[in-house]
Amino acid sequence: MSRIGKKVVAIPGNVKVEEKDGVVYVTGPKGTLNRRLSDRIKLEIKDNHLFVQRASDIKLDKSLHGLFRALIVNMIKGVSEGYIKELEIIGVGYRAQVQGNNLNMHLRFTHPVNFAIPEGIKIEAPKQNQIVISGIDKEKVGEIAAEIRAILPPEPYKGTGIRYKGEYVKKKIGKAQAGATGAK
Repeated sequence: MSRIGKKVVAIPGNVKVEEKDGVVYVTGPKGTLNRRLSDRIKLEIKDNHLFVQRASDIKLDKSLHGLFRALIVNMIKGVSEGYIKELEIIGVGYRAQVQGNNLNMHLRFTHPVNFAIPEGIKIEAPKQNQIVISGIDKEKVGEIAAEIRAILPPEPYKGTGIRYKGEYVKKKIGKAQAGATGAK
């Protein structure tokens, strides 16, 4: 069996999980999420525990077994606790602020960059050089964080740009320093 798929999922008391017509619905204090299940995967709920079962032992079923268990665990955590991604903006004069339903960023471009905040995602800018993205859907939060980071990824010479909080960017030596060391 799949090592991840065979693990039993404990359902917290404030979360409700149900399956209807091949779709799993997870409801909690922060909201509701749903996902269509594969025809090869079945769910069984007993005494606040969820068991994910597969149809057979073929390779596709084994891979789907662990995948759907992990997706359901992410949904349960999302509706009960939520997910947060933090970004840092490094650079002189770089700043971000939330204006209505847009994230307005002043970066090295000649114009401010406006990023529309999608439904179900909350974006805050507690400081001018910090962006906090939160929501109940792990995939959506990660995707939005990656899209914002892609606007101005950290460059390797000065380290300026948008990066995840705590992300290490390995800096390269510039052309002038490389020539001064005598390397040819």
